[in-house]
Amino acid sequence: MDIRFDKLGVVIAAIAAYGAYVAPFAIFRANRIVPGEPRSILEALPQPLGPLLLVALVAAGLVALLKTPLPVRLLASIAALASLVLLIGIAATYLTPEGNTFARVSPASGFWVSIFAFTLLLADGLTRLQLSPLGRIVALALAAAAISWLLASGRWDSLSILKEYFNRSDVFWSEAQRHVTLALGSLAGAVIVGLPLGILCHRVEALRAGVLNVLNIIQTIPSIALFGILIAPLGWIAANVPGAAAIGIRGIGVAPAFVALFLYSLLPVVANTVVGLGGVPRAANDAARGMGMTGWQRLWRVEFPLAFPVILTGIRIVLVQNIGLATIAALIGGGGFGVFVFQGIGQMAMDLVLLGAVPTVAMAFAAAIILDAVVEIAATRRPVTVTA
Repeated sequence: MDIRFDKLGVVIAAIAAYGAYVAPFAIFRANRIVPGEPRSILEALPQPLGPLLLVALVAAGLVALLKTPLPVRLLASIAALASLVLLIGIAATYLTPEGNTFARVSPASGFWVSIFAFTLLLADGLTRLQLSPLGRIVALALAAAAISWLLASGRWDSLSILKEYFNRSDVFWSEAQRHVTLALGSLAGAVIVGLPLGILCHRVEALRAGVLNVLNIIQTIPSIALFGILIAPLGWIAANVPGAAAIGIRGIGVAPAFVALFLYSLLPVVANTVVGLGGVPRAANDAARGMGMTGWQRLWRVEFPLAFPVILTGIRIVLVQNIGLATIAALIGGGGFGVFVFQGIGQMAMDLVLLGAVPTVAMAFAAAIILDAVVEIAATRRPVTVTA
């Protein structure tokens, strides 16, 4: 019998073995800030769930290790992930003393390492499956629906991150709205300004190097430094320009965060617009000129449609970047999920840090998948034809 090993599967199996048998599965704390006590899978789960989970993880690891059929690999990864996320909730309930409202149970490194291993197996399987752009969006929607069901079912209510959420649910959604507003608002501003600026740089070559160099310099400034640089001028505007403070312009708060994110967003939008328009085939432009199209007609009917996938790639980069950078806005009173991250760091409460970090990562991941699919759809659509 010829046993063949999968190269990536060897790595996945090694990571999964470490997560299941070496690293702790859960952390128990008597309260939210004291040092935690690690618990293995067998210690964190009631009988017979602990041994069953170990058997399931070993089986999924063997599927990853060997060259197995693609459907088997997909089913094994989904089963392992489902087992992990369901049983971590049971572990939290099992480890928390009845009636104790101070105790905290968190997923430990073994849980996260195992999740990473089998997510890698699932991602590898989906890549080999070569899903269409719509298929990737459907897979993301199914994953989001499963997580939503899990949260709504109450199976994770004993986990410390959910306890932190229940204590701050109103503030959480307020900061979530502000985080999304900062990320999308700065993106919208960058598109409104960056697209015409990119078109101008494409048409007027003398401006191109200067504009792109200035935007490159802005991009190299660290985010915290840029936030700090903007405090003084915006504070001066708020104090000296009538009506500026009334519309929200201040030295600290949302205004400097919005301006900083806007400035960071300009380079990808402008640069990709220039590159996209520069990549339009000369033959398409020549045909449009031969038909008597004006410069604006050529731009909107020929050049822009052909350059759109490249421009959309720049917008995708900006959105993912801004979702992450908006976290830093909390340092200057801009709000967003960074409020929980920095509060948690200050209180040494890592579950509060996760309350801000996990939704940020989830939003960036979802935005990347959706916009990647949209870029691929735009790039593979029927080419623009020049007609009279």
